[in-house]
Amino acid sequence: MSEQQKKAQEPDLNQLRKVRREKLAELQGAGKDPFQITNYEVTAHAEEIKADYENLEGQKVSVAGRVMQKRVMGKASFCNILDQSGNIQSYVARDSIGEEAYKDFKKLDIGDIVGIEGEVFTTKTGEISIHATSVKLLSKSLQILPEKFHGLTNTDIRYRQRYVDLIMNAEARDTFVKRSRILSAIRRYLDGEGFLEVETPMLVSNAGGAAARPFETHFNALGEDFKLRISLELYLKRLIVGGLERVYEIGRVFRNEGLDTRHNPEFTLMELYQAYTDYHGMMDLTENLFRHVAQEVLGTTTIVYNGVEMDLGKPFERITMVEAVKKYAGVDWTQVKDTEDAKRLADEHHVEYEDRHKKGDILSLFFEEFAEEHLIQPTFVMDHPIEISPLTKKKPEDPEYVERFEFFMNGWEMANAYSELNDPIDQRERFLAQEELLAQGDEEANTTDEDFLNALEIGMPPTGGIGYGIDRMCMLFTDSAAIRDVLLFPTMKSLGDVNKKNDVKNQAAEEMKAEPEKIDFSNVKIEPLFEEEVDFDTFSKSDFRAVKVKECVAVPKSKKLLQFTLDDGTGTDRTILSGIHAYYEPEELVGKTLIAITNLPPRKMMGIESCGMLLSAVNNLKDSEDEELHLIMVDNHIPAGAKLY
Repeated sequence: MSEQQKKAQEPDLNQLRKVRREKLAELQGAGKDPFQITNYEVTAHAEEIKADYENLEGQKVSVAGRVMQKRVMGKASFCNILDQSGNIQSYVARDSIGEEAYKDFKKLDIGDIVGIEGEVFTTKTGEISIHATSVKLLSKSLQILPEKFHGLTNTDIRYRQRYVDLIMNAEARDTFVKRSRILSAIRRYLDGEGFLEVETPMLVSNAGGAAARPFETHFNALGEDFKLRISLELYLKRLIVGGLERVYEIGRVFRNEGLDTRHNPEFTLMELYQAYTDYHGMMDLTENLFRHVAQEVLGTTTIVYNGVEMDLGKPFERITMVEAVKKYAGVDWTQVKDTEDAKRLADEHHVEYEDRHKKGDILSLFFEEFAEEHLIQPTFVMDHPIEISPLTKKKPEDPEYVERFEFFMNGWEMANAYSELNDPIDQRERFLAQEELLAQGDEEANTTDEDFLNALEIGMPPTGGIGYGIDRMCMLFTDSAAIRDVLLFPTMKSLGDVNKKNDVKNQAAEEMKAEPEKIDFSNVKIEPLFEEEVDFDTFSKSDFRAVKVKECVAVPKSKKLLQFTLDDGTGTDRTILSGIHAYYEPEELVGKTLIAITNLPPRKMMGIESCGMLLSAVNNLKDSEDEELHLIMVDNHIPAGAKLY
């Protein structure tokens, strides 16, 4: 589309909005202001009428919803309205509602909210409809909805303006109805098992219970710094100490980390704790819970995600982490003597680790590298190394490992469970070990929680505990590709001054008007291209191509790397890793056109083959040793695979 065409369209939208405001002013001048109406009696919903047509045929009903379609044909017209349950057609005739009301009906716009009274009948074409005897405007829409045949397809606007997404996309409405039903089914199951639902603080002085970096804030009234909770664990265990033997909480937790298709900084977590049981009891509960929810919400224990069937009806596989690494990596960890031996094996298998990592940490890295992706069917992975499990009971027969499991489906971790540590002396030692990691630079390490230790000294019974990622569960049960598809209002990066104006500026026309950010290029140099690995002869023959970003995600366990899935014009996706997470979040790069060298030798990074390199410019800040990095982005009209000369 040319720039002239775009400019020609913008005034049309503005004119349509102006016309709607003029219609509102006319209504208000005639004493028909829809915004003065305070209520409307609804006796039926669209899907109820269709489902119970035999009993409702010829009966008078009253429905309300948004006008999605209108066909005016002289003295009689049709309109479709959308309520929470779905669409229903209404036949509107001048002789039935009156001449004045019919004139008002013809002036209605798509998006207006109306109430319709009338009798249920079937048209000549066989469509269940309402023969209107009254049409009442309840609210005037002053904005323009997306084009009706294609719905709302821009994913960025879908997430930022979920209210429009819910209006235009039936799939989005269905997803969030199912999410609500999933949560209801979980609650009913746990309530039936004798669990109590409780609520614990979101603002905490010590954010513990998980390996994550918290958000920090300041409480003015108390003059103290607080954190947003990263888990629910430590307060729920206090309740077990207090004698509440079965407790659970479903609530938001907050982790100051990256965004990708499976991570959002605020997400819904469910944790439950049961006295007098262990992690085997948590496995049994999890197996029964997932079957119950699938059967109640989906009507089957077989779910399909991205074309892959997963069977919740069969007994879930149970395997230790050591067995999984032996099965999928061919490494027998029982033969690994110490940390040095583990690091040697990691070097041989190209598994990246940090100097501080110990034998158990490296076992976990092997599992993540070689085993996780194979765990498609429901699987419990048991008996983790103690180094990565600071709140878990040791296995009595092998104190290097703990009574812990992670539940996997589709290669994703769905739940994490322990035989909970109730020895306050051991717990203090684990906290001290975490403090040492914190001092070494691990921002996700826990700090000592003295009040929690005091609770353990009061005495906590043997307890099984587990945490479930509710959002991932909803993704699987609704066949949703990204976590944002199951969050009504996901966290989004603000665009320019959008935050100050409540995101209403997020329109393509406004983005085109916005002036590009001005960058000082006086100190720019091209980022070194694998200086020690690519000689000049190789570089001089480099093939520079335009590539489109199809997907971009943070690489697990890496604070720097982003993994790009790129369209390079060949028809086969290309994977390139780039250490630019400090400068960009994955979400803002999807859909961009970048420049890549496409004929460099493949290079393994974090166990992933990177086939090429994205070009960036590095800006050396004046009077500082710091640098700014900018990916080289080009006009989106340049096709994927276009060669640079």
